[in-house]
Amino acid sequence: MIHKSLLIIAAAILSTLTLEPAFASGSMRCGQHVISGGGRQGPGQYEVLKKCGEPTQRMGNTWVYDKPGQKRRVIRFNDNGMIIRIDTAT
Repeated sequence: MIHKSLLIIAAAILSTLTLEPAFASGSMRCGQHVISGGGRQGPGQYEVLKKCGEPTQRMGNTWVYDKPGQKRRVIRFNDNGMIIRIDTAT
């Protein structure tokens, strides 16, 4: 019984560790909201503005969020205003 519980706990920890890098690289947190790319179902520019506020920089379809105490994020939108990808900039 104890071995089964340990196995379940280990599997849960392992799955969390393997999912974290994918979450961190393609998404960003804005307060209580998580913004991530999703093609046609993902949020567009309007929703990003609503949840994250005005970006630090806008360069056409590329927006940069560089807020104190947070990692710098670069969001790239397609021509329809939907998120293509979110990168962490250095």
